[in-house]
Amino acid sequence: MLLECLKIFAARIIDVTLGTLRTVFFVKGKTIEPFIIAFFEVLIWYLVAKEALNTVGNTFYIAVSYAGGYATGTFIGSYLSKKLIKGEVGVQVILEEGYDKLINKLHKKGYGVSIIELKNDYDGKYKDMLFIEVSTKNLKELTNMIKAYDKDAFMVVNETKLVHNGFVK
Repeated sequence: MLLECLKIFAARIIDVTLGTLRTVFFVKGKTIEPFIIAFFEVLIWYLVAKEALNTVGNTFYIAVSYAGGYATGTFIGSYLSKKLIKGEVGVQVILEEGYDKLINKLHKKGYGVSIIELKNDYDGKYKDMLFIEVSTKNLKELTNMIKAYDKDAFMVVNETKLVHNGFVK
């Protein structure tokens, strides 16, 4: 029974990890990778579900192994997707005032910056928004630089599906 529980636990980790990666690849606009991953994900799931449902005896341990593998696979899949699947994000920054020094610092570090003029609907004042497209691997460095310059900066980070031309660090 213990061996069967371990086998089900491990197989669920693998199939759910694959499912998580498949979903991330699909959202990123990939087609071949999700296709291949889906085949193996469902094959493993089918074999494990069949074995779990055909188990004779105390099925509580099988259910716990099945659920534990699912939860662990979700965790591992999320971790791996962050590490393995790189992408781009758009960072929008609104500072209270004076962004010239920050832009110079960002340019020296290799970041491209676009400036968009905004009118605040609340008080009618004009401010500028910095728009920076950056690789996810450089996001932490960028946000740390912005926070060091202005700890109260308003930042919005959005995942980018596709980038054509332009500059991305």
